[in-house]
Amino acid sequence: MKKKRAAEPAPERRRCSVGGQAVMEGVMMKSDVGIAMAVRKADGSIVKNYTKFKSKAQKGTFWGLPVVRGVVAFVESLKTGMDTTTKSAELLGESYEEEPSKFEKWLASKLHIDIMDAVMGVAVVLGVALAVGLFMFLPQLIASLIFGKASSAAADRYYVWRSLLEGGLRLAIYVGYLFLVSCVKDIRRLFMYHGAEHKTIACYEAGTEELTPENAMKYKRLHPRCGTNYLFLVMAISIIVLTLVDIVMHSLGFPPEGMNRIAAFLIRFLVRIAFLPIIAGLSYEVLRAAAKTDNWFTKAVRAPGMALQLITTREPELDMLEVAIYSFYLAMGEKNPLEEKKLREEAERKAAEENNAEDAAQTVDIPEAEAPETAEEEGAPDEA
Repeated sequence: MKKKRAAEPAPERRRCSVGGQAVMEGVMMKSDVGIAMAVRKADGSIVKNYTKFKSKAQKGTFWGLPVVRGVVAFVESLKTGMDTTTKSAELLGESYEEEPSKFEKWLASKLHIDIMDAVMGVAVVLGVALAVGLFMFLPQLIASLIFGKASSAAADRYYVWRSLLEGGLRLAIYVGYLFLVSCVKDIRRLFMYHGAEHKTIACYEAGTEELTPENAMKYKRLHPRCGTNYLFLVMAISIIVLTLVDIVMHSLGFPPEGMNRIAAFLIRFLVRIAFLPIIAGLSYEVLRAAAKTDNWFTKAVRAPGMALQLITTREPELDMLEVAIYSFYLAMGEKNPLEEKKLREEAERKAAEENNAEDAAQTVDIPEAEAPETAEEEGAPDEA
């Protein structure tokens, strides 16, 4: 009777801290030591860029404390996102020809910074202002128009419902925004590169196969550490935190009798803005904890964000995965087998061309044999 073979232990899953984002015709990957980017140009070649980077959220420092590190990561991701978008355009050979405004020139001169840094700074501020207006101000305005008619805290019996409606509207606007942008052709292609980023990291973390486009294609395009999950958690946790804030404010008698409704609205709005860093930090900690383990609770926490990734990612093509792998290895500081293979093949091709050229140069042309003399020239007799 044959003995059964003992089952081989499953390979240990590798964990890496690399995260990234899709850029114009490419992928950005960020590790603990640097930011790498790979972009495919119109001629099919892949161009790369690497910048050293070290987050301020280091262990043993104030910026590395729980919750605080989440705020730091959020701010750094905003800046990195804007920088990489511009850099990817430059790598593609495109540039922004728009003339800086007078305000941007004035800001650059007053702060003694480069004009492009001023332009990017203004763009970040405007982007944040748009996000705050869309996801904070608008939901609060709609909810206040429905439930905010009470003149004082004593008369305000629907303040909890107002907070819950406000949070629900935030989520609805976020999901609706994702659906709308996913209808744009260029954004759909960007989402394909987003899927390539996830598949590349998933293939590496699995540790069972060589990281190649064909192997990476087998993996799911959804990833628990995705920024989509993070933003959903921000929206969900904001409902809990801001509802608790409203309960505390109500218990303290806000708004007091006789306060102008517009003033009360603005104070509530400013309090919400003040709590945004706390919400961002808490969301970061929840995302980290949920991504580390797989049990029913963490899966439930991740589930809504993972579902939204069905919108923000699409199945990539093999050449997109190749670009993502180039960026990944560069961020990790490791040798890229794909690139080394290409360089080897290119060197072999050039060597073969040189050998063929040498062989052709050494070939001696053999002169044609002289034609035999005709019978007439040889004096042969004429035919009868």
